[in-house]
Amino acid sequence: MIYIHSLGRAFRYYPQRAALVVGGAAISFKALHSRVRNVAAALVSHGFAAGDRLAFPPTISPRERVVATASEILLYSLLLLQPLVGWGMLSAARYPIVMYGPVHLFPILPHSAILYAALRKVHTLLAYLLFLAFLAHFGAVLFHTLVVRDRLFNRMAPWRARGR
Repeated sequence: MIYIHSLGRAFRYYPQRAALVVGGAAISFKALHSRVRNVAAALVSHGFAAGDRLAFPPTISPRERVVATASEILLYSLLLLQPLVGWGMLSAARYPIVMYGPVHLFPILPHSAILYAALRKVHTLLAYLLFLAFLAHFGAVLFHTLVVRDRLFNRMAPWRARGR
């Protein structure tokens, strides 16, 4: 809802400005707004309502859907936890975290060598899990794109992929 509101506002104030540039071609806010409204109208005409989720492709089994949903939750959880554990680990070591120039992050945990050692192991474990979750996602996308050919990547890509 926020994106549509922001797009509508940009359309009202800057209709001719470039909203997207894809392959050297600019798409104005007016054209983008029109495309989004057309897609929304098509979804509503097929029975979708605000807040509904689009279905997985029919080539994905119910078991694959559960695995895909669980792996997405794992991936996003790791993307949140990894930096927080790293921040805590460096705080426990009294290591300054410089964001930019004079801007430093404040320590979130007390100084403790034991805590630092434990968080370092957790941080390493989370890094391996994050890497494996990324590889699993990448492998699944390659499998669906190159073997199953169900155009799963075209559904996920933020740009419009050429059809075959």
